[in-house]
Amino acid sequence: MVAVLTNIFGVANLELAEDVVQDTLIQALNTWKIKGVPDKPEAWLFRVAKNKAIDQIRKNKHSQSFDFTDNERQLLNSEYTINSSLENYWKEELIEDQQLKMMYICCSPEISPESQIALILKTLCGFSTPEIAKAFLTSEDTISKRLYRAKNFFREHKTKFELPEKEKLQERTSKVLNAIYLLFNEGYNSSSSKNLIRTDLIHNALMLGKLITDNKITVNYEGRALVALMCFHTAREDSRLSPEGNIILLEQQNRALWNKELINLGVQYLNRASAGESISSYHIEAAIAFQHCKALSFEETNWQDILKLYDLLYQSNKSPIVAFNRLVPFHQIHGAESTLKELDKIKELDSYYLYHSFRAQLLKKMGDTKKAIGAYQIALKLTDSEAEQNMIIQSIVNYEKEKNA
Repeated sequence: MVAVLTNIFGVANLELAEDVVQDTLIQALNTWKIKGVPDKPEAWLFRVAKNKAIDQIRKNKHSQSFDFTDNERQLLNSEYTINSSLENYWKEELIEDQQLKMMYICCSPEISPESQIALILKTLCGFSTPEIAKAFLTSEDTISKRLYRAKNFFREHKTKFELPEKEKLQERTSKVLNAIYLLFNEGYNSSSSKNLIRTDLIHNALMLGKLITDNKITVNYEGRALVALMCFHTAREDSRLSPEGNIILLEQQNRALWNKELINLGVQYLNRASAGESISSYHIEAAIAFQHCKALSFEETNWQDILKLYDLLYQSNKSPIVAFNRLVPFHQIHGAESTLKELDKIKELDSYYLYHSFRAQLLKKMGDTKKAIGAYQIALKLTDSEAEQNMIIQSIVNYEKEKNA
């Protein structure tokens, strides 16, 4: 609803659109509590929101922040046409189009990536400020400031509710895809201390990715590759945690729990993504994820192909994280000792818990249990996630038992 109301009021009045949505939801709660939920709750919400929008337009008719100069919006300024004109904004076939435009507005290049994601969660996913703050382990005040700065930018620059011009569309799409991937990663491996997996963030990221790939104007091969990547990762969602919330590593995961429909959907998107002339990092990461999905067991994984794909990824993205992730297939092929030598070269990740956790596993395989425990103890101090802490503590306990046996 926020996207539709922002289109009606103008981007400068995004905050007003959010207020109308909040008022609508409060009215729904109060009314439905007494009269029960209507047969078509969505239609009820849209009707109430439309009526509240009419009230706001009448109230702000002479406000400078409301722009009625274009042909379509002039109809909102007349009592004769305001009702029929507003109906057009709520047509089902136009709602997704307005959500898509809202997403591109949220990802204006002048706005920081952190603020972009906060805006997307607030305007398109219905998250409250406290929920966004909790998702990203920051204060409500910090999120409020990010949102305020972004909205202030829209007001000062009189941002229009439209997609970027054709020559700027691809560049903006890349920023939108980056924001979606950041959102997905936070859901897939959450920084929250309580929940390692945030399915709400994962599914919202998938929904937003499909908005781009299902639209004939914004669809591109890079976006299809990202959706494929997210499908492959999400397919393993039910196998990554035990009923007690403990982490289950890839090697021990029950592959019968992997979602075959999502894997097949990922294959479809990856095939469509492969029709382009260029290869993005999303293409390579999706291909890596697919190698894991198609392996019948951990032992049957094609580590040689995965290592080649990581080598290709590292050519275009020489980040320490890519170098670190590359060592997973490298270890399966070349063994612990060679992998440890390569790991020691990546000094930038000394504050990353997985760096020391992986180091502990390598040291254990080389027979140095004492140093392995020390590496795990360092890793334990570098994560706030309860699930990750529990996994490390259990590993330390197991290593201590073996050392003292």
